[in-house]
Amino acid sequence: MSLEEKINKDLVVAMKAKDEVALRGIRAIKSAILLAKTDGSGQAIDEAREVQMLQKLVKSRQESYDIYTKNNRPELAAKETEEIEVIKRYLPQMLEGAELEGILQQIIAETGATSAKDMGKVMGAANKQLAGKAEGRAISDLVKKLLGS
Repeated sequence: MSLEEKINKDLVVAMKAKDEVALRGIRAIKSAILLAKTDGSGQAIDEAREVQMLQKLVKSRQESYDIYTKNNRPELAAKETEEIEVIKRYLPQMLEGAELEGILQQIIAETGATSAKDMGKVMGAANKQLAGKAEGRAISDLVKKLLGS
């Protein structure tokens, strides 16, 4: 089942349950899908692009949350947190900790990286292999640690 089909199904369920929080999050995802379909790029919406869209939605809401928190607007920050939780339900499980470190060590070995100078080479391969499976910041921090920079 594609993300769009899943969203449409969940939208009906949320409407029947009168779940305002879920409705906000699901409608945001539906809007992003519609924009992607009509953006004129002609790109098909595959699983990787779906994950990329969802991550972008989470990131924008996280930035809004940070701004609202900084400006002492807890009621608006709470709404952003609720929407983040709804959107994250549709994201695949992210790699973390030892599992992510093991994959990065393998990538470092494959690329022949030995120092911080090789970080770009490792990051390129890691971002390609781990797209949608791990956060970019987590990958970057771990690569820096592993390369000893």
